Amino acid sequence: MRLRPRTGLWRHSDFLKLWSAQSISQLGTQVSVLAIPLAAILVLHASAFEVASLNTVDFLPFLLFSLPAGVWVDRLPRRPILVLADAGRAVALTSIPVAYALGGLTIWQLYAVGFTTGTLTVFFDVSYQSYLPSLVEREQLVDGNAKLEISRSAAQVGGPGLGGVLVGLASAPYAILVDAASYVWSALFILSIRRPESAPEPASGRSVRGELWEGLRYLVGHRLWRPISISIATNNFFSNVAWAILLVYAVRRLHLSPELIGLALALGSIGAFVGAVVVRRVPARFGVGPAIAGSSWLAGPAMLLVVFAPVSFPVPFLIGAIAIGEFSIVIFNVTAISLVQSVAPERMLGRLNASRRFIVWGVIPVGSFAGGLMASWIGLRATLLVGAIGQSFAFVPLVFSPLRSVRVMPEPEELSAVSIPRSAPTDA
Repeated sequence: MRLRPRTGLWRHSDFLKLWSAQSISQLGTQVSVLAIPLAAILVLHASAFEVASLNTVDFLPFLLFSLPAGVWVDRLPRRPILVLADAGRAVALTSIPVAYALGGLTIWQLYAVGFTTGTLTVFFDVSYQSYLPSLVEREQLVDGNAKLEISRSAAQVGGPGLGGVLVGLASAPYAILVDAASYVWSALFILSIRRPESAPEPASGRSVRGELWEGLRYLVGHRLWRPISISIATNNFFSNVAWAILLVYAVRRLHLSPELIGLALALGSIGAFVGAVVVRRVPARFGVGPAIAGSSWLAGPAMLLVVFAPVSFPVPFLIGAIAIGEFSIVIFNVTAISLVQSVAPERMLGRLNASRRFIVWGVIPVGSFAGGLMASWIGLRATLLVGAIGQSFAFVPLVFSPLRSVRVMPEPEELSAVSIPRSAPTDA
């Protein structure tokens, strides 16, 4: 009996190493997603605003550093950046259990670690999405992204449950060691990739500012990337208004233990796994554009299940909200990212991914900060309601854009096909 296919990416050893690296680090990350805010809530007794600020600090580097990161990723080999980012994140996260063991853990250290790991994640993510097209063939991009989403989804199923158990057994700060170890293993796998990376295009005297401007103009001037970016930015802002205080709401209003929260997150994340399994069929059946627009609509209404969850029986509502939301995120991400990687000129991928992250992830710290403020002013439940309603309208820019008529992945385009000014600004 044959246990796995003998063709395609299953026989691509370098992709399997990248996939293994991503799978291990994603599992560790999901432990920290639960353990770090729980360390603030249970160990440091932080307020709702302080916990929301953790998410703000984690994603602030995407607002500050995404654009210059894209320029450097296009100028430098991408694999060394991935390895150094993994190693740096492992060191930063290890400092949390060390400080806790010495009795010196503070909320300010959690902020510092969050900012450091967030900065390294900026460079890792921009490099990572720009590295995949140089590792696999164009016709393998959807399959590759789908496999990477399967590991992310599997990590979301197992990671929170593992995190909840570890927090219950060993305390939240020590649970973070799992994430630190996962980054070490990820770096080792990436180091073992043998396929040589194509040499970056020489800068040819162009300034960082000029290249940065070129990437941003390419994104904003493109008929497909512009509405996609507006939609994701809207979704990310309002979803983080809600998610920034969701754990506080679960602990202090729904009275859930770390184990129950981890169980709810794990079971809800099965929706992401289902999405990753069927993601190649959805655009094939409905078209690329409709798949992106339809999946964008699902997440907001799903959050309403949390808002109206009864205190006496909240777990099924929490599971349902997460399952629907994660299913929609996987369909959206795989289809949209594959579209970007298929169409964009390779020399622009780093700056395009960075410009997109600057816009769509740059709003995350703003949304988290707004969620913390709103929770202090209008309460936790009302803040969740604002986030759910706002997120429900994120699909509108997609419905009224040319994307709705895109049925199959377009062919790669030349840079001249989009509106980029002939003379971009240069440094003085």
